[in-house]
Amino acid sequence: MRNTFAIAGREIQFYFVSPIVYVVTAAFLSVMSIFFAWYISDPRGIVATMQYLFGPMNTLFLFMIPMFTMRLLAEEQRSGTIELLLSSPVRDWELVLGKYLGVIVLILVILGLTLYYPFIMSRFGNPDFGPIVSGYLGLFLLAAAIASLGLLASSVTQNQIVAVVLGLGLAIFFWISEAIADFVGMPLGSVFSAVSLSPYLPDFTVGIVDMRNVIFYLTFVAVSLFLAVRSVESRRWR
Repeated sequence: MRNTFAIAGREIQFYFVSPIVYVVTAAFLSVMSIFFAWYISDPRGIVATMQYLFGPMNTLFLFMIPMFTMRLLAEEQRSGTIELLLSSPVRDWELVLGKYLGVIVLILVILGLTLYYPFIMSRFGNPDFGPIVSGYLGLFLLAAAIASLGLLASSVTQNQIVAVVLGLGLAIFFWISEAIADFVGMPLGSVFSAVSLSPYLPDFTVGIVDMRNVIFYLTFVAVSLFLAVRSVESRRWR
């Protein structure tokens, strides 16, 4: 795991000196602050939970996380440094997992920056922290799934623009696939419904932590990372 943590550390260092990360994060926090100000302006909102804030947060994550993942492997391929990595004593899964852990740390930092919302609510009201904690867990799992899709997209191209468009397209597809299931009908519809990312988050936001939902997100991440590893391995035969 030493190689994995070394790669993750390099990615984290890059994120903390990348202007685009600061710009996108600032935009995210600004938009969420507007939603929060509107939310607490209603006297009923200050004693409730963050349920109505998690919706905008997950929507913004759909668009911003692919921007963070677009360069993870695409840039390595464009610059040719991936050839050095593949010829070094770094296993393919260590490379992919290290890249993934780097973006996961960034996601945790961004989520941490939003903790002042429940703090403010606790100063002026009496929020229910159960749904807040479970909601953050669900939001993190969703973000982790989107990040795995973004990494997969970045593994199949050396163009960062293509990577971000493909990552965004995959994220939106798996977000609305349950709605697509209504149009295609059975039996294909059951497949689209089963892989949808959207039906599970509402349970978390109301305080329900169903292990089946947790396992779904973790399995989704594992499958996406497995495919990313296979994509990296295929470069050895090109």
